[in-house]
Amino acid sequence: MTAVVAKAKVGADIGGTFTDLVMIDRSGAIVRKKVPSTTGSYSKGILNALELAMTEAKGDASTISEFVHGTTVATNAVLELKGAKVGLLTTKGFRDVLELRRLRMPVLYKLDWNKPPVLVERFLRREVTERMGADGSIVTPIDLAELEREAKWLIEQGVEALTITFLNSYKNPAHEIAAANRLRELHPGFDISVSVEILPEMQEYERTSTAIVNAYVQPIVRAYVDLLVSTLADAGVNAPVRIMQSSGGIISAKTATRFPVQIIESGPAAGVIACQRMMKLAGYENVISFDMGGTTAKASLIESGQVKQATEYEVGGGVSQGSRLSRGGGYVIRVPSIDISEVGAGGGSLVSFDKAGGIQVGPESAGSVPGPVAYQNGNSVPTVTDANIVLGYINPSALAGGSLKIDGSLSRAAIRDQVATPLHLSSVEEAAFGIHAIANATMIRALRSVTIEQGRDPAEFVLCAFGGSGPIHAVNMARATDIRRVIVPPSPGLFSAFGLLLANIEQHASQAIQGHLFLFPPADLEEAFRKLEAVVREAVKESALEGQQFSLKRSVDLRYVGQNSALGVAIPAGELHAESIQRIASLFSEAYKIAYGFSSENEPLELVNLRVVAEIESGVAASWLQAAASACNDPVPTKASRNAYFGPEHGVLATPILAPSAVTATPRSGPAIVEAYDSTIVIPPASSFYRDATGNIVIDLVY
Repeated sequence: MTAVVAKAKVGADIGGTFTDLVMIDRSGAIVRKKVPSTTGSYSKGILNALELAMTEAKGDASTISEFVHGTTVATNAVLELKGAKVGLLTTKGFRDVLELRRLRMPVLYKLDWNKPPVLVERFLRREVTERMGADGSIVTPIDLAELEREAKWLIEQGVEALTITFLNSYKNPAHEIAAANRLRELHPGFDISVSVEILPEMQEYERTSTAIVNAYVQPIVRAYVDLLVSTLADAGVNAPVRIMQSSGGIISAKTATRFPVQIIESGPAAGVIACQRMMKLAGYENVISFDMGGTTAKASLIESGQVKQATEYEVGGGVSQGSRLSRGGGYVIRVPSIDISEVGAGGGSLVSFDKAGGIQVGPESAGSVPGPVAYQNGNSVPTVTDANIVLGYINPSALAGGSLKIDGSLSRAAIRDQVATPLHLSSVEEAAFGIHAIANATMIRALRSVTIEQGRDPAEFVLCAFGGSGPIHAVNMARATDIRRVIVPPSPGLFSAFGLLLANIEQHASQAIQGHLFLFPPADLEEAFRKLEAVVREAVKESALEGQQFSLKRSVDLRYVGQNSALGVAIPAGELHAESIQRIASLFSEAYKIAYGFSSENEPLELVNLRVVAEIESGVAASWLQAAASACNDPVPTKASRNAYFGPEHGVLATPILAPSAVTATPRSGPAIVEAYDSTIVIPPASSFYRDATGNIVIDLVY
């Protein structure tokens, strides 16, 4: 292992079970660490990993030039309904927008389905006398005295954050700005989320929901980030701390505390970015990114080399996804995000029985504490990891290069007593394989939601599997969805941490603008774009290092006149003119046909939003990461083989155990198990595998 020298960049990703840290310098020298997450104080787990990394690198924290972090703290606050107590100030007559929502049923024919509880109770939603017209004219001036009384009453009720959302404020923000200025003057330091500062776009529910989610997680995220920054400073890290956004870009820690709704999908986004960059190196453009950790599994689509983006996301609705057809089961956040489908299934998912006596896997997880039964930390309920140990897929005595000692006999006893015996199964392996298969079925929902539900055939994509548990399940999932090739990148269990190092700094801005596309003078659109560019230029300076250059990217949201939903289209750089407008229309028709299978070129088009992104390229080249990851020396397995159960078709087979370095460019047939420091790769029978030129392990399925 080459020691990391001065000017190292660090990526730290917190999962429900493990905290992953990767440190790399300009030469490509690398240190990897995987430690249990410290759920009581996540920053402690990061510090533990950092101290181990520094010891191995024989350096000190002052050599770190940048620290990039991915976290699920905001996501978990929403999923577990453990956010702040929030008060809402809104236009008189509109306090029930949160209750009305979109009037959608996410599950057909399930008459007993209940909406998720609102994040702000009705008595904490207070009305203020004011009214903006749909054209932005003032219908009723704002009563600031009434605003002050209502805000004071909410604070007396113990709210920890306030949200201001007024009708039609996207058209004229004067009342929201006046209200925010007054309350910030009267209550300095109090968290106040203002809808036009977060989402200056039309649609009242979406804007209200986004602002409320921002307020709901803001005190938690602020406390978390402040503690992280101070902990790192105490450890000698003087470098900028940046946080991954849901969009796949990174922002400063300060910006993340102001707009925490932008980091709801912080952790999962990093893995998709790493997948995109690594698969591009390997020559793949159409890829399904599959990330399975200890608590959740995530899938995303990379098509023609581009990450699929969504301008809206629902979190907390079973299958969380940006463009899911049946929406309405979660909390809407309208911020730029990678289109990721997420389900509650991971290595730590607990096994239980439903009312009919059938096995159920997840969504509850054992997490890092107490963890799976084999971890010997007090959990007695079997998990997916315990099932994989019984099947022979996972080393039964130690993980993470031997640093985490486990006891596989405890897994076997738990599954025998709690699953095999009650179900009268003939063997413990049969019970474990059932758990494994049910977990696969749950995760296949995520694969289907980003492919089949969006008109894509999974067979036309390769599956890139990573995360601590992803390479264990990937081949069986691929076979169930007719995918023919699975690719496991170098250091799969730390892959999301690599993604943090590859991410670009990004700042987003948008503006609602409604009307027929061809009726807008190009000069007016150009002026509006330049105003947005001025906004992101100023914002990106907060995250940029001295001398860093940034690029500007433009896009528009368009729809056919009469439609309710819009489609985002990236537009070419350069000043807008008449030919540019025609080009935008053509790009929309192409995008619409890809998404829906047809387009209506003669239908009039309506502009909905203008968007601008300022972007600073990451200073770490993907090729350096690939070379560094390939050069890592994983421990050599202590045993040449062990018995593994591959289902009733193949039964128990003596299976070779290999180190990643033992996989060469010459294809060989499965079964085999590859044990890396940070993950395990399971290659079942009826498949072959080899290492490609960029260090990936490629698994081809035989049908």
